[in-house]
Amino acid sequence: MSDLHTEQVAKQQTSDFQDRSIKCVDCGENFVWTVGEQVFFHDKGLKNEPKRCKSCKQAKNDRLAAISAAQSAGVKQRIEVTVTCAQCHEQTTVPFYPSQGRPVYCRACFIASRSMTANA
Repeated sequence: MSDLHTEQVAKQQTSDFQDRSIKCVDCGENFVWTVGEQVFFHDKGLKNEPKRCKSCKQAKNDRLAAISAAQSAGVKQRIEVTVTCAQCHEQTTVPFYPSQGRPVYCRACFIASRSMTANA
């Protein structure tokens, strides 16, 4: 292929995309998924769009690296993640990373919901 033809194909691919606003699953803020990033995803064959903004993605990678380093060193690591209770909306900490889309409760609300389930 000539350089001119390659350049024309690249321009056509770029015109198929446009900047998109996506809501981060971690912080809830909107971020822009640029045309260049979309072309990169397309060229690499990646099917899923990003879920996290760049700062939340970096924070997640840092957490995973710290956990991996601690495990390989044989260190037991206690995790504490700050979250907002889905029921009373108070801020609390939990010893796990919450799953996407699942509610997280503070200790009092969690115990109360378990006792209601047991009595039902």
